[in-house]
Amino acid sequence: MIQYLKRNIFTIGCLALICFLAFIGDASAQMTIMQIATDKATNTFTAVRTIIFIIGGFGLVAVAFFAIFGKINWKWFAGLAVGLAILAAAAAIVNYATTADGTGKNVDFGDPLTSR
Repeated sequence: MIQYLKRNIFTIGCLALICFLAFIGDASAQMTIMQIATDKATNTFTAVRTIIFIIGGFGLVAVAFFAIFGKINWKWFAGLAVGLAILAAAAAIVNYATTADGTGKNVDFGDPLTSR
């Protein structure tokens, strides 16, 4: 492993720089790096959730079809249905847990070092 890193340190460094530049490309003076990372994570979660809902919907229909004819256990159907329900509620749960009042608006608590 160490030999691999020694031989490829330049390539790994260039790849890290390219990834960094790709993620920071749309930075503006008003946005911090954490705001950009939050926006990108939210967009990625939304896109992945949409894809999972589409595939999960077809899977739910297929598992229900096989469960009706006794080829698959009904527990699998219930597990898939509950999993999709949890995924649907995940964004609302995270939003409620990470904001003070559950409205999705962040509350400014001030600087803990200067406010007393």
